[in-house]
Amino acid sequence: MFVPNRYFPPPISQLLGFSASPRLCGLSLRGFFGRSFFLGAVLALGVSWAGAAAEPIRIGEFSSLTGREAGLGQYTHMGVQMAVEEINAAGGVDGRPLLVLAEDTQSKAGEAATVVRKLITRDHVVAIVGEGASGRCLEGAPIAQRAGIPVVSPAATNPKVTEIGDCIFRVCFTDPFQGTVMAKFAHETLKVRRVGVLSDVASSYSLGLAGFFRQRCIVDGVELVGEQKFSGGDKDYRAQLTALKAARPDALFVPAYYGDAGLILLQARQLGLTVPVLGGDGFEAPELVQIAGAAADGAFFPVHFSTSDTSPRSRSFIARYTQRWNKAPTGVSALGYDALNLIADAIRRGKSAEPKAIRTALAGTTGFEGITGRIAMDSERNARKPASIVRVEGGQFRFLQSVAP
Repeated sequence: MFVPNRYFPPPISQLLGFSASPRLCGLSLRGFFGRSFFLGAVLALGVSWAGAAAEPIRIGEFSSLTGREAGLGQYTHMGVQMAVEEINAAGGVDGRPLLVLAEDTQSKAGEAATVVRKLITRDHVVAIVGEGASGRCLEGAPIAQRAGIPVVSPAATNPKVTEIGDCIFRVCFTDPFQGTVMAKFAHETLKVRRVGVLSDVASSYSLGLAGFFRQRCIVDGVELVGEQKFSGGDKDYRAQLTALKAARPDALFVPAYYGDAGLILLQARQLGLTVPVLGGDGFEAPELVQIAGAAADGAFFPVHFSTSDTSPRSRSFIARYTQRWNKAPTGVSALGYDALNLIADAIRRGKSAEPKAIRTALAGTTGFEGITGRIAMDSERNARKPASIVRVEGGQFRFLQSVAP
């Protein structure tokens, strides 16, 4: 799937009709297994590219392709790649192919600023997709803001992300929305009266989501019977879970990414803590069930996109994605796809691939028909769109209800 740039096999190049650098195929990936890699081909075999000599439009991407949140970044990247392939196979944007240069943040704090700086100063990208994790987006996006390069985050939900400046956008809902939605769901649907919270002290995403959940619980009169902290990447959560169990909650709220969440679910059930566990959109990855096994059953969380969606647009996307990757898409797959397509749409509408024109067109987005819903940018450059709540049953994510903003 991932072929080193410097060792791109000539026979494949010839089959694709490229005699020049393989970077012209459309999507370069640095850092997936090391530092410089080229990802696949963006044109289906047999498709003739009439404008092969056209200067490509260079778009950056930064995401966690390796490390603790690699599932988040890899699934997002698959959506981005599929969007690039489809756009280029259809003739590109105004006759120019897209070249997406992807950088790996390795799920590490501090890496995002470094790779975003590279994309801007070395690769001269005109727009950037990323990061999916709020903390790393908060690190990288200020670099782009100062350079005047627009950024569209697929899944960074912390409200502070778009507060960075007028070049920063997102296609996902925000933490105030999902935190409130999950608190209301716990109170109104699950009839929860007492709740415990377990959050990641080192994560902007986790702490922010916990705060908005807590605020809504107070409004609804739900009693917070215990709050515990952990550090992302911990392996043993038994002390915190034991303390929460002693407080006799009706449910737990765990705003965490799937890696930590899977272990927390597993250890909670081992300790006999059988109450419902609610999370944020960071739960959504197949790895949650792989880690927790049957202990994941009964967990609830919001998603940006559900494979249960029966609309023609969604069914077509699911079929194409499944054929392309031999697996069903996740919510972040659809968000990555939407983020790249939104940038391409802005270039078309703005009739320019200059960063300033792209930023202006992005800000004026109304009624963009994305896979994750119709997207309109509000005055703070946040996408207004619905969320779906799912429950884990038998290892599957089952759609329960949709909630509008």
